[in-house]
Amino acid sequence: MYHKIIQIMKIIHSEKGLFQQFTTQKVIFLICAFLCLMPFISSPIALVLGFAVAQIFGNPYEIQSRKVSSTLLKVAVVGLGFGMNIFSAIQAGKEGIVFTVVSISTLMILGFLFTKLFKIEKATGYLISAGTAICGGSAIAAIAPITKAKPNQISVALAVVFTLNSIALLIFPPLGHLFNLSQHEFGLWCAIAIHDTSSVVGAASKYGEEALQVATTVKLARALWIIPLSFLTLLFFKNTTSKINIPWFIGLFLIAICVNTYVPFVHQFSPIIIDLSKAALTLTLFLIGTSLSFKMIKNIGYKPLLMAIILWVIIGVGSLIMIMNLA
Repeated sequence: MYHKIIQIMKIIHSEKGLFQQFTTQKVIFLICAFLCLMPFISSPIALVLGFAVAQIFGNPYEIQSRKVSSTLLKVAVVGLGFGMNIFSAIQAGKEGIVFTVVSISTLMILGFLFTKLFKIEKATGYLISAGTAICGGSAIAAIAPITKAKPNQISVALAVVFTLNSIALLIFPPLGHLFNLSQHEFGLWCAIAIHDTSSVVGAASKYGEEALQVATTVKLARALWIIPLSFLTLLFFKNTTSKINIPWFIGLFLIAICVNTYVPFVHQFSPIIIDLSKAALTLTLFLIGTSLSFKMIKNIGYKPLLMAIILWVIIGVGSLIMIMNLA
């Protein structure tokens, strides 16, 4: 009887310890997430903080983080539209369209060649190319069902893109200052050379307001190329059954710009909406940081990673040279 009581006490104690540990993990995670809503936490810091928290304490909300970050990003982008003017947005879109067409076409062709050269699985190589060429994870999520990619192929493509995307957020602002880029030039460069919309907006907001407006507008115009690329993917993979996913939130972004331009009454609320949107973006990058890990990077494999790095360097250096000489 005595031994049974001791065993029960040990079980209760161990379960209590696990409960305390799990609760502590949640508390630390939530405190850090709350800090990312403060104006003194920048986008790069939020990303690094999320990565550090995940490595040291783990992420108790791993599944929820992915869903929330996707929704938060869309809400943040729509909110940023309330700080833009339709005429400036059209001008930025016109200037970026040449770079967009050239870069997307070039990257998809090179991606096809490198997939053959490195003997990477067709679907994996195609998803990495699409993610690099258009808008990172959003493009991969939209294109993957059409390619009928396996879960591990999608995971590799997402891991590659998010890893490089996170590095870009940290290094692009210093590089912009190093090359003495204007805010307009930097915004254009971000929109073309950084994979995912989250890091584009994060890096541009770090550089300045004009850079943020140019980068957001050009990147979302670029994201619309998911639609024609989806049709081409149907032909390339000979798929006649899959549906095409359209990024509808871009339409809401355009509506927000029009409202801010033509409805003066909204102007008194615009600064509040923009501040909330930037806070949402910073929190998004924290959540993205918590999804990264050394194990994920290790599981990518050197060939897909090498291909992605080469494509990224080509688009990064090539677009920078074009912008510095033509913009």
